[in-house]
Formats: sequence, C-alpha cells, structure tokens
Amino acid sequence: MPRSVFLGRVVAPGEAAWTEEDRAWALALAEVEADTCPDCGEPWSEATDQKNEFEYKADLVMCHACATSAMAVRAHQDNKGSTDGLHVHIEHRKSRR
Repeated sequence: MPRSVFLGRVVAPGEAAWTEEDRAWALALAEVEADTCPDCGEPWSEATDQKNEFEYKADLVMCHACATSAMAVRAHQDNKGSTDGLHVHIEHRKSRR
C-alpha cells in the first residue's frame, strides 16, 4: 500500500496509486531493510564493522510466556512425544480486560 494512501490520501479515478514521494519512501525502506540483521535488527553496516566489536551490550530478559512454552515442549519430548507439526498455544491466566 502506498504510504500516502495509508496516511489517508484517496486515489481519484485515473490517478496513479503511487506518487513519486511514495516510491521514494518505499525505496528508502527497502534500503534500510536490506541493511538490517534479521536476528537483532541492528544495521549490518554498523554491527559488522570491526571497530564496533565491543560497542554493544546485551541484557537477558526472561519472557515468562516463552519459558512456559519451552517447559511444556520439553515435558512433551521427555514423554516421547513428537514435536513434528507441534504448535504451542499460550494463554495468559488472568484476563487482560
């Protein structure tokens, strides 16, 4: 979807859906995405530069939903259950509403 349409521009009959500005935004986004590490989201050009080797720090954060999921899968495997096609449904015990 063109950025201008997303922001509310109504395309008139016969008018091009994509403006020059929309194309410029799309190309800029493609450039940013091409320079982004798929794992951490940091820019490749910075994160792979040797001068930045010790310039990052990482904090470990426990996701309690993921931890519960991992424990359920491990228990399933320990009971000789197959994980082929296994999906884990996670639900918060308390209503969030």
